[in-house]
Amino acid sequence: MPTAPEPIALPVTAVTCLEDRAHVERTTVLDLAAGVQRLRLGPVGALAVDRSLHAELTGGHPATVLDVRIVRTWTPRGPLPSAADSALRRRVHGLEEERLVLEQRRDRLRTRLGLLGRLTADLLREIGEGAGSGETEGARWSGELDRLDGERDTYGERLRAAEARLAALDAELGASRRALDDAEEQPAELVGHIELTVDAAEAGRAGLRLTHLTPCALWRPAYRAVLDGDSLTLETDAMVWQRTGEDWSDVRLTLSTARSASATEPPRLGEDRLTLEDRSPEERRTVHVELREEEIGDLGPAPVQGLPGVDDGGEARVLHSPAPVSVRADGRAHRVPLSAFTTEARSEYACTPELSPLVTRVVRCDNRSGHALLAGPVDLVRGGGFGGRSTLDFTAPGAPVELAFGSCDDHRVVRETEESRDVAGLSQRTVVTRTVRLHLSRFSAPGEQAGRTVVVRERIPVSEVAAVEVRVREDACSPPPGPVDAEGLVRWDVLLPPGGHRTITLVYELSAKSKVVGV
Repeated sequence: MPTAPEPIALPVTAVTCLEDRAHVERTTVLDLAAGVQRLRLGPVGALAVDRSLHAELTGGHPATVLDVRIVRTWTPRGPLPSAADSALRRRVHGLEEERLVLEQRRDRLRTRLGLLGRLTADLLREIGEGAGSGETEGARWSGELDRLDGERDTYGERLRAAEARLAALDAELGASRRALDDAEEQPAELVGHIELTVDAAEAGRAGLRLTHLTPCALWRPAYRAVLDGDSLTLETDAMVWQRTGEDWSDVRLTLSTARSASATEPPRLGEDRLTLEDRSPEERRTVHVELREEEIGDLGPAPVQGLPGVDDGGEARVLHSPAPVSVRADGRAHRVPLSAFTTEARSEYACTPELSPLVTRVVRCDNRSGHALLAGPVDLVRGGGFGGRSTLDFTAPGAPVELAFGSCDDHRVVRETEESRDVAGLSQRTVVTRTVRLHLSRFSAPGEQAGRTVVVRERIPVSEVAAVEVRVREDACSPPPGPVDAEGLVRWDVLLPPGGHRTITLVYELSAKSKVVGV
């Protein structure tokens, strides 16, 4: 069956970008003749996955797709630039040839200088042996030495000039290659086309929709938070990378967190045996306890570090670009805006001295974007300028959003701890008393008069067994702390005037019975 020699254009019209690949949709209109015919469409990216190729005819035309496949052709690029190449590419080729000639000249000069050095050593050895045996050929020896020194100086100067030119040529060649990479793309040697076999009952026009998967494409969420007084604007963007071999021009972009490569089979259930055994008398008399750190979680799983995947809270999320976008196949990050909302923000100056001696401005608001905010980096803008970068955890729609807009350099916090241990005489209870002192300082500019409230949080241990008790000694605390929450966090709202200093004292006791081991 003959195939049309001229390929029919098959542009990309819609892309669904997944976590590590993309689902590409192409559409076109075909002029079909009556009968069975084979059409050649494309070109398409050579990285398209063959087994994911699917074609269907639209428009109600009486025709059937009999076969669809990808045919790839390899056209190796010649070693010499052609007349169709740009002046920059020909310039790079000329510099490479000149560099090759200079390297060969440098190697020859180094070989010549090495040979002259060995000749000089042989002549000096001959002079030493002749002088020892009584020979006197001073004129010949002087002439030979002068000739060798002159040749060494001449070839040494040529070698230095060649190395200097080679260094300058390397710098020029590197700059030309970088300019070529920025300005042009290497033509693909491997190109794919679609061969479509169609059986049409009658001649006419029919629409074609073709879809396939392709690797070398991914996306990650990114955000931009702009703080203007008490108003916060949070913009949701998508960073899209693709190196599929063809550009996406004015396509409908959909972003999904679905993992099509994940296995769908449930895990195998293994046998899990439980056994009971009686405790020994020593185990009945003692209670073993240990101190461990627990991370307080709000919503979603633990944050993902780096760029291994998208944290979507365990459920596939789909986001749509509001307008057609264009993404070049250059492997670079392209920022695509998705949504934005402006809401009233609540700010506080918070400090957790156990973790950091800095006072940080924390801004809180509700997620009013209408969709879940995935975990990703946030560019912070405050006062009309870039203020730094933070991270955003997975946030459900309507859930609170918390962003840290940097530390306040005019605040300092110093933390001191003391611990004492005592054993009661009759009950033999172990009492551990811990004292935490926090020294807050504010260094204000001249003329500043407004006070600033700093929220200070400190934590105390939380006991899970009745044999260990934790109690805050409010009589020894200064100032008295607020109520302790379920996670053991104690909070103070400290008002610092300009240039003011405050000291906070927290005293709590950890009491354990005599049979407790590990306190």
